[in-house]
Amino acid sequence: MSVAQIQGGLSKLKKKHFRVKHQKVKLFRANEPILSVFMWGVNHTINELSHVTIPVMLLPDDFRAYSKLKVDNHLFNKENMPSHFKIKEYCPLVFRNLRERFGIDDLDYKESMTRSQPVPDDSQGKSGAKFYQSYDRLFIIKTLTSEEVERMHSFLKQYHPYIVERHGKTLLPQYLGMYRLTVDGVEHYMVAMRNVFSNHLQTHRKFDLKGSTVDREASDKEKEKDLPTFKDNDFVKEGIKIYIGDIAKDKLLDTLTADVEFLTKLHLMDYSLLLGIHDCARAEAEGDDMDDGEQDDDDDS
Repeated sequence: MSVAQIQGGLSKLKKKHFRVKHQKVKLFRANEPILSVFMWGVNHTINELSHVTIPVMLLPDDFRAYSKLKVDNHLFNKENMPSHFKIKEYCPLVFRNLRERFGIDDLDYKESMTRSQPVPDDSQGKSGAKFYQSYDRLFIIKTLTSEEVERMHSFLKQYHPYIVERHGKTLLPQYLGMYRLTVDGVEHYMVAMRNVFSNHLQTHRKFDLKGSTVDREASDKEKEKDLPTFKDNDFVKEGIKIYIGDIAKDKLLDTLTADVEFLTKLHLMDYSLLLGIHDCARAEAEGDDMDDGEQDDDDDS
């Protein structure tokens, strides 16, 4: 389907008045207006994509395509979300294809992003980016600058073929959607990614590893966090060793090598490996403590 067809279909939606009963079916309540609009936008764009025929192959125009919608509806309950906003989804067919290659069903993606509001994460990017987790911790949402969106467009043209070649097997961020949200005249940019950490096993330690020792130690301020991100020198000082078995090790090194070669071809150098550690012994001890506490409560009652 061409860009014109996608935009044409959505332009027809612009002229329609959104009915209040649609909102009665599903409300998007969030503490921040931008999150309410994000949830509404994901719900709308995924619903729209469900009516678009999946193309046999992606065309160059698909990497420049977008769908957008302006909503002016005074009937919205302002306690739930703004009554005036704009939604723009970048490269909808490309990201749908990426979600499929990463084994993510669109309906599951929509459910994770819209069932309950995303939760703020205390992580912060170099550019001051904010991070959020979907309520089920399956996905991460990161804010972007307009310059980063431009770079993402350029990167996407190389990234998608690589993901196809690797059959979705990569340690690179798994990009799942990119959006522009306009609220009160202010533009916000967001990208959705898969959470690299488990959504059911707690992460007890976290390391950001570059393979360098220059300025690679967590700051005192970072160490004060509940889950600080340690770095290479911290990893070496603690003498940490990770045992994963020969088969898993070979798969890890194969994927890591392929990813690094891909980034090298693009002349990208500022990257690192994010490592999360689940401490089984600690988890078991904490679980036992919880069980003991529950037993004490039963005895007291």
